[in-house]
Amino acid sequence: MINIKTFVFNAFQENTYLLSDSSGECIIIDAGCEEPSEKDELADYLEDNGLKPVKLVNTHCHIDHILGVAYLAKKYDLPFYFHESEKALFSHSQNQADMFGLSLELPLEPAGFLNDGEKISFGESILELIHISGHSPGGICFYDEAGKNLISGDVLFLESIGRTDLPGGDYDSLIGGIKEKLLGLDPDTVVYPGHGPTTTIGHEKESNSFLR
Repeated sequence: MINIKTFVFNAFQENTYLLSDSSGECIIIDAGCEEPSEKDELADYLEDNGLKPVKLVNTHCHIDHILGVAYLAKKYDLPFYFHESEKALFSHSQNQADMFGLSLELPLEPAGFLNDGEKISFGESILELIHISGHSPGGICFYDEAGKNLISGDVLFLESIGRTDLPGGDYDSLIGGIKEKLLGLDPDTVVYPGHGPTTTIGHEKESNSFLR
């Protein structure tokens, strides 16, 4: 069974997720830790729980979701992965940081790319990759079918959806992707978004006005 630990980091109140299982291995999704205290919080959690990180993966490459990637990649010698359609966004990371007055240590180039329908593993666990563009070109959701969990990034929120007015955004693609690829999941699937509280697929089908 996958254990999901949520950290809320940086001025954007971004959700960073640490997924682990009984093997002691874990992956870190959307490392947004910026301040030294935030980096220490994550590192202390790993040490206190005897966890070994093996991958850094991202739902997408907006600045608030990558602020801690370089630090963690270097500290734990971790490979970094995202969808290939995020390459342009990733290459402009420094421009994004400058726009918001943020200090950014540039992450290393990715070790590889995440693709729709593929699976990634850590320890005894497997996650399915679901590509949904619209908030950003290469948005990826991570689906834990066995545990009924979905890390949705900025694709789907509690009674809302990701912004589509940013470069590379497309409203129709986002809505279409959510309806086609997410709303058919088990209604009890818990959705862990890139910002804000969790929700469920069933609740969003019933209550999300964007999806009617």
